[in-house]
Amino acid sequence: MLDRTVRVLDPAAGEGELVLALTTELHRQNPAPLSVVAFDTSPKALDVAAARVHDAFPDVAVEVRPTDFLSYALRRSDSHDGSDSARPDGSGYDLIIANPPYVRTQVLGAARTERLARRFGLSGRVDLYHAFVLGISACLAPGGAAGVIVSNRFMSTRAGAAVRDALLRELDVIHVWDLGDTRLFDAAVLPAVLLLGKPGDDARRGTARFTSIYSVRAAHGAVSCRDTIEALDRQGAISLPDGTSFAVEQGHLLVDGDAGGIWRLTTEASSEWLTRVHAAAWGTFARIGRVRVGVKTTADRVFLRSDWGSLPESERPELLRRVTTHHVARRYRPGPAGSDRWILYPHEVRDGRTVPVDLARVPRTARYLEGRHELLESRSYVTKAGRAWYEVWVPQDAGTWYLPKLVFRDIAEHPCFWIDLEGTVVNGDCYWLACRDESSQPLLWLALAVANSSFIERYYDLRFRNKLYAGRRRFMTQYVEQFPLPDPESDEGRELVALAREAYARAGTGEMSDIEAVIDRSVHRAFRVEAR
Repeated sequence: MLDRTVRVLDPAAGEGELVLALTTELHRQNPAPLSVVAFDTSPKALDVAAARVHDAFPDVAVEVRPTDFLSYALRRSDSHDGSDSARPDGSGYDLIIANPPYVRTQVLGAARTERLARRFGLSGRVDLYHAFVLGISACLAPGGAAGVIVSNRFMSTRAGAAVRDALLRELDVIHVWDLGDTRLFDAAVLPAVLLLGKPGDDARRGTARFTSIYSVRAAHGAVSCRDTIEALDRQGAISLPDGTSFAVEQGHLLVDGDAGGIWRLTTEASSEWLTRVHAAAWGTFARIGRVRVGVKTTADRVFLRSDWGSLPESERPELLRRVTTHHVARRYRPGPAGSDRWILYPHEVRDGRTVPVDLARVPRTARYLEGRHELLESRSYVTKAGRAWYEVWVPQDAGTWYLPKLVFRDIAEHPCFWIDLEGTVVNGDCYWLACRDESSQPLLWLALAVANSSFIERYYDLRFRNKLYAGRRRFMTQYVEQFPLPDPESDEGRELVALAREAYARAGTGEMSDIEAVIDRSVHRAFRVEAR
């Protein structure tokens, strides 16, 4: 038994579910004296939390603080000696357990957000739990440990880079559990649990362990487990009594690149596979051009309609352009589902810049937009940015739409990439990549073959591991730009360009399975790895 009181902190206690569970486990393993400090902005919830802990463990001292934990963490981290008025020795908390709120910092107001960003090194579209995690670091005692529930996206997104960097500098990452789509918690995000330690007198711990679990279709030879918690100690295919199946992987944490790089699970086998791929790669998709998300109107019912044809010719805007949406998504060549979809695109290129069209030149468009002036002008963020009231919020580059483009869905279970040769405008539910240099356009066809292969699925899962529910993957700029390309001048590279063009010609004819299998084998050969 320890000869002093162990201090426990829950910075977002709610009604005390986590801190009660931790207190119960601590008493079971080592009934040392405990004191609990619980923060929450709801006094009513804190009263419930305190009562629950006191009823179960009358000897545990519980202090509730009905205030915002981040304000406390800011004061503590800003002080030079790290002192805590509630603890004379100022050494912080021995154990912290937390399920921080998933809220954009922008809802806190500009001044508060700026202070959080400045103190914790946050930038861009960040979540409140990013600041919570770094605030927890400031409050943890040397030799202490923290268990924190986070969104698993923090491990692989650009917005989480500053948090990842700070955690690796200030704390030991002991174990990461990526809980995937297990729905172990009732949360809107896919959760991960981080076990963190603050270095004390002892040397830092070694490489962190990493456990990943995601649902799969029923797998032959799956091992039966009572529940998800038991499954986390296993490896391979797992089945539960309710009929669900999961794939569990055990490995170690690998940081891709610098300290703010992507966190991912690695094993000896996966590391060897990626090393072989990168050794064989000629470049990445970023070498072709910039991957961008499609246009965002923030007023789709005005700009993006499927019933333009119902308007009389005298009322139909002049600036309608064909638009690509996820409705046409099909591998290699877009489907016909969106042939009647058009977007009102009031932008043009002038002196090399994308600018709003002069409405005086397009009277039908002007009348149409003026009839919706109040709705469009209510987008105050547009006018505050110095933009015309009738602009599309994110028009992208008006001069690139006519170019051949590689287009793909943002979210899909399997990759779905196709080539657009019709000069359409790409909507914000898809991403796209154009090549300005005509001599380099064969690279688009090479990328098309690679992107639609089972090879890229494995590459994605080993390198990025950002999956949503039901095995769906996120195909975002930061991932797709890093997809590898084989040497376009190699025999396999030339073959893949020709095969991709043939697949484009065959798409929708029912003659795709054979050629896709050929492409798949050729992609694997190009990267010197075996197909599964």
